[in-house]
Amino acid sequence: MEEFFGYFGALIIGLVLGLTGGGGSILTVPVLVYLLGINPVTATAYSLFIVGTTSAFGTIQNYRKGLVELKTGLKFALPSLIAIYLTRKLIVPRIPEIIFTVGEITVTKNFFIMALFAIVMLLAALSMISDNKAEKSTAMPNAMITILQIFVVGIIIGLVGAGGGFLIIPALVYLAKLPMKKAVGTSIFIIAINSLIGFTGDLGNIDIDWSFLFIFSFISILGIFAGIYLNKFINEKNLKKGFGWFVLTMSILILTKEVFL
Repeated sequence: MEEFFGYFGALIIGLVLGLTGGGGSILTVPVLVYLLGINPVTATAYSLFIVGTTSAFGTIQNYRKGLVELKTGLKFALPSLIAIYLTRKLIVPRIPEIIFTVGEITVTKNFFIMALFAIVMLLAALSMISDNKAEKSTAMPNAMITILQIFVVGIIIGLVGAGGGFLIIPALVYLAKLPMKKAVGTSIFIIAINSLIGFTGDLGNIDIDWSFLFIFSFISILGIFAGIYLNKFINEKNLKKGFGWFVLTMSILILTKEVFL
């Protein structure tokens, strides 16, 4: 039964990505860890592949609609994809299984990854719940600071295996001055590049079940096509806010499970 819900979760991940232009990827790791029983380190690697392939198909659909700025996307992708690759190749394999122990409290590698992931989920939820005023903003941050921020975002994405669209979109709006819809479409393009290149950093570090990955990704791709089709019939703003509350609840449950159970 858990396996059924796991694969159903793959469909929901793609569906939400197609409906909202982001957010669905934040569910990938919890589905893999809690429903399918996959080790968190492996799950973050699998998540990069699943999110990357699903986002790539979403990018094709958005490009046909004229919602992807390829040159801008590549410029913004470069700092983060370097950070993601280095994180997966060099940092994650070197995190010790037991990070530190204080009295009876032991912080393990798996706990650290899931706790960090829950915090990222919390930030993503707050971003989706709040009314985004970015389109109306005329502020333009320093380019070097933005590049540094994107690099840091890449490290976080590399650690937790999430797409990071909720962090990338504001940078595209503020610095590249893209309209919100184009920022969302370009963000999915960046997520596809980041995730797939980041996944290559795991090759040789973990054992990969390719048949499972292809099946899960295929179901998620079906979901993103369905989501893109349904997008025209659904109020995106209300959907994203509702999904934000769901993600907020999930982040609290994950933190509670990891800390107290």
